[in-house]
Amino acid sequence: MTITDSGRIQIETYLEICQFLYFEAELLDDRRFVDWLDLLTEDVQYRMPVRVTKQKADGSDIEEPSSYFEDNLVTLTSRIARLGTKSAWADDPPSRTRHFVSNILVRPGADSSEYLVTSVLNFIRNRGSMSTNDQLTGKRKDVLRRVEGDLKIASRDIYLDQVVLGTPNLITLF
Repeated sequence: MTITDSGRIQIETYLEICQFLYFEAELLDDRRFVDWLDLLTEDVQYRMPVRVTKQKADGSDIEEPSSYFEDNLVTLTSRIARLGTKSAWADDPPSRTRHFVSNILVRPGADSSEYLVTSVLNFIRNRGSMSTNDQLTGKRKDVLRRVEGDLKIASRDIYLDQVVLGTPNLITLF
């Protein structure tokens, strides 16, 4: 068992999860999207709720019912397959990206095969011959599940810091 009696994660498990997230970032930055799909469970839920500007008294600035995307394995597979076609004009020429993952916290999940992982994401993208970069920052809440010994993403919620996204599309954010 990788969780101690006090409910804390053992260092070996923490390092394995960090390595998993860094490897995932490398796959995305290297545009190895089909390989990235292998990191997802069959029942994966992948979403990015909309953030709005509100006064403190008005409650949360996350609009949970609304999202930029709300995907499962079928829709993610379809989006990635489309990237390989001529109709993927929004990403032609292909973007150059960097996914920086930090501030990784790991907690025990619902059962011994799951981990609740929060992390901070800094996503930078450059397109074509542009001299500027798109940059998005935010927090991710993941459920990682061990499937046949391997870690997989069972769910991910991405909470961007920006209310107005200064990027033309989200196709390579994932």
